[in-house]
Amino acid sequence: MIRQAALDALPVREAVPALVSALDGHGAAVLCAPPGTGKTTLVPLVLAGLVGGGPRRRVVVAEPRRIAARAAARRMAWLLGEAVGGSVGFTVRGERVAGPDTVVEVVTTGVLLQRLQRDQELTGVDVVVLDECHERHLDADTVAAFLVDVRETLRPELRLVAASATTDSAAWARVLGGAPVVEAAGVSYPVETVWAPPARPVRPPHGMRVDPAQLTHVASVVRRALSERAGDVLCFLPGVGEIARVAGQLGGVDAEVLQVHGRAPAAVQDAALAASDHRRVILSTAVAESSLTVPGVRVVVDSGLAREPRVDHARGLGALATVRASRAAGRQRAGRAGREAPGAVYRCWAEAEDGRLPAFPSPEIRIADLAQFALQAACWGDPDAAGLALPDPPPAGAMAAAREVLLAVGAVSPAGRPTARGLRMARLGLHPRLARALLDGSAAVGARRAAELVALLSEEPPREYGDDLAAAWRRARAGGDPYGSRWRAEAARLARAAAERSPAGAGAPPPDPRASNTGEAGFALRAKQPRQADGRSQNPAPPAFEERGPGRSPSGGAVPDDLAAGLVAALAFPERVARAKGQGAFLMASGTGAELGDGSGLRQAAWLAVAVADRPPHSASARIRLAAVVDEDTARAAAAHLWTEGEEVRWEDGELIARAAERLGAIELSVRPLRTPDPALVRAALLDGLRTEGLGLLRWSPDAQALRARLGFLHRTLGAPWPDVADDQELLARADDWLEPELSRAPRRADLGRIDAGQALNRLLPWATGEAARLDELAPERLEVPSGSRIRLDYSAEHGQPVLAVKLQELFGLAETPKVAGVPVLVHLLSPAGRPAAVTADLASFWQGGYRAVRAELRGRYPKHPWPEDPATAEPTRHTNARLRR
Repeated sequence: MIRQAALDALPVREAVPALVSALDGHGAAVLCAPPGTGKTTLVPLVLAGLVGGGPRRRVVVAEPRRIAARAAARRMAWLLGEAVGGSVGFTVRGERVAGPDTVVEVVTTGVLLQRLQRDQELTGVDVVVLDECHERHLDADTVAAFLVDVRETLRPELRLVAASATTDSAAWARVLGGAPVVEAAGVSYPVETVWAPPARPVRPPHGMRVDPAQLTHVASVVRRALSERAGDVLCFLPGVGEIARVAGQLGGVDAEVLQVHGRAPAAVQDAALAASDHRRVILSTAVAESSLTVPGVRVVVDSGLAREPRVDHARGLGALATVRASRAAGRQRAGRAGREAPGAVYRCWAEAEDGRLPAFPSPEIRIADLAQFALQAACWGDPDAAGLALPDPPPAGAMAAAREVLLAVGAVSPAGRPTARGLRMARLGLHPRLARALLDGSAAVGARRAAELVALLSEEPPREYGDDLAAAWRRARAGGDPYGSRWRAEAARLARAAAERSPAGAGAPPPDPRASNTGEAGFALRAKQPRQADGRSQNPAPPAFEERGPGRSPSGGAVPDDLAAGLVAALAFPERVARAKGQGAFLMASGTGAELGDGSGLRQAAWLAVAVADRPPHSASARIRLAAVVDEDTARAAAAHLWTEGEEVRWEDGELIARAAERLGAIELSVRPLRTPDPALVRAALLDGLRTEGLGLLRWSPDAQALRARLGFLHRTLGAPWPDVADDQELLARADDWLEPELSRAPRRADLGRIDAGQALNRLLPWATGEAARLDELAPERLEVPSGSRIRLDYSAEHGQPVLAVKLQELFGLAETPKVAGVPVLVHLLSPAGRPAAVTADLASFWQGGYRAVRAELRGRYPKHPWPEDPATAEPTRHTNARLRR
């Protein structure tokens, strides 16, 4: 029996006529309604004609989370007085409760995405409601874009509603082609804000780490809220680990403590969403921010933290990061306290910090790994996603990295079009890396075992399972914990998917991402290749997979579990196969260092396949969270596309290195010296050395240094055709013009020191124009002074004048300052002992003024030298008075 009173009490009912009218006129609408108004429950029932008397339509409601999908279906079924699976049903990954009479089906956005890939027309569906679209999950954005495309090209009669709990409705109206916005007023009770910052500063979150002092403070605020307020307490924390820690610190409180998150057992989730006769503390991740109504809550304790995906494209590492929650999330969380009665929110930060928080959470498309999105877009027919109506375009760099991943796993062609293999991958509901591991791993170790391992990788096992993937696999098989239950269900689903017959080529592993996939067969690892005395493979080709019976080892027996775990992990993350460096440190094929924890049982392994790793901020190495032991041949087979062999000639640590190297990505497998390296590679390496360490590696005599300075002066003063020789990089850019043929004849570093830089620089003089002959005229090496001495000019000042350092008496009688290329020289006047006495660029002024002071000082110090009162008429000399009288 329909619970009409409960339906009438939902505030959104006032906006339903306007919404129906908008859909009748435009076919799409944006419904903006605060939490608790009934947009998730009443609106689908009305649009389906189950209440309100409208025409019967089939409605699909897309929710971002499984817990919200199940809860929404249960609530709608309760409002109709039915059990779930009748008029209202739900489908989430691994679970479907729906029947032939189901009119309203609640699904996760991931499930809807898979349906769209299988049936772009959504045959039989009349209305799609995208709930909580303000959360900007990547799947939800993708589904919205695909549905807009469907409406524009295939089914203009398909009705589409984007439901949001925030006021950011204009952007979604644009996405839906100018759809009208319908706003529903909410009925909320006042919520008092209590600012409860820690008494002492706590370290800000970084990576996945949260300062334990912060969690202790949150637990103390929960205790305070229990003592000061009535009703249930809902506490928001960023993740499962933090929930467990805070729960551990709430022992002895006079309330039931529930832990609600995506991994929680269904019974716990149901208990949190049902009314209770006794007081409760509900510790929850962001799953309770929206979509769900938690009855009895009068108090919210907000840690102010959230988790967002982050990806390091350069290192191939992706992980969740702890961040400060946005102000929009804070409003959503606080609103949970005022759904049923006046309430309070305790915010675990200072009021002054609130204004500095981000306004909205980051759209996932801007920060997440886009490989799965890129595959979905390619299968949809738009590899670049350029024609999709997305609220935010995908970043170009992230899309480029995603395409590289898809090419490596054989999901797309070099042109970006999906292969038959890629189409099958897209329908598995997995990240392309995990889809590759499932398909190729099934051929190597059997579908069931591959599915079990991929299920472990798709939802990271609890930390208490340890960092050994094979050991975690055994524990999941044996354990009866909630994780094990979910794992078994997902493994069964994946095993069924892996066992389905695929199109030709869809299951064969590509040894080279540039090669096409042909045929489908069982594969296992090739037997170890014979090695030469130096350890190198006799076969220069990289190892690959060979056709064998599924799950069989090279010797014909079953592949051991430990090897199977390593193989599947390596297939998923070939860039993360890693070789030991010692002391628990490893080098991954991507080039990133990685380290195991001190107590890890994997520290003695020679090779690992790293499944989960993250890199803390400001750390050069990643931390290995989950890995499996592999051998070198397994690593080679899984990461065959990273295998290279060739000559390596490069400048390293001040020396020229020439060797033949075999590599797996950044991992050096074998090397041997090259006796006759390619001269072109040697020349390039020597140039790199000159760039790194400077032209000082050449032989610079005093004459060569002087020539460089003279040419630099002429370039600054006169410009072309005099060459720019002041900058090393500019000179190296013209190496062909002045360092040949000596550079090409130099086989090692020592030979650079035999190249006469001065002789080489002469090749840059403007010989073709004839100006080279004027070098000594325009920038003479020496300048003759009145005494007859020829004094070397110093042109080394980068931006200054040429310097003439000469004894003062040698310039007697010189009225004007000498010039070089029209530039007055800077005269450094020296004492008879060669010490600086004065500096001038204007000799005439010096003789008239400054000379008297200098004469008075030097006359007493050097009485044997001439110090005439009138230097303009005196005889220039470099001798003493006695010498002059002879």
